Amino acid sequence: MRSQISARWIGLILVLSLGCGVASPGPRAETPVPARTQPPTSSPVSERGLPDLNLRSPAFAEGERIPRDYTCDGADRSPPLRWDPPPPGTRSLVLVMDDPDAPMGRFIHWVLYAIPPDRTELPEGLPPQPSMEGIGIQGRNDFGRIGYGGPCPPPGPAHRYRFTLYALDTTLDLPPGTRPMEVEAALSGHVLAVGQLIGRYGR
Repeated sequence: MRSQISARWIGLILVLSLGCGVASPGPRAETPVPARTQPPTSSPVSERGLPDLNLRSPAFAEGERIPRDYTCDGADRSPPLRWDPPPPGTRSLVLVMDDPDAPMGRFIHWVLYAIPPDRTELPEGLPPQPSMEGIGIQGRNDFGRIGYGGPCPPPGPAHRYRFTLYALDTTLDLPPGTRPMEVEAALSGHVLAVGQLIGRYGR
């Protein structure tokens, strides 16, 4: 009897080990890296009273489903984005993409800062390089990687994905790979205008 019970426990341990072990590479769900401190679910800057940068994308309209190609289920490429010229006095732009509906709290998918003020668009498929001349510097997302990480929600209702663009009266003196909370803390008090585009994606 004791040997049968031991055999059952061993079998259960093996099943759990296989379920929790490292699997073959595939889409990673939106699970924060362990060292991350949860930021608030709202944007760090109130948009009330600020000029609108009219952020948009030729790939999807406001409130529409984000195409699969820009998610972890597809090529996981960053989408193309466009916006209106920022107001006078703008020294740089900052882009933050987040998911306010992630199960463990707000999840940051992309941080791009030191964008030149005369730039009014981003091409699709930006590489995961720390720094790109004429485009900007990329921070570390909540997947723990530098650059863009597309929507990758768990099964269930569609999540909202917010692309928020800030026009600043300064250029953030931050190194490549800076964490999202540090970027958002640095831009506070320097925002001249804001633009936001929201897409949706579910699995």
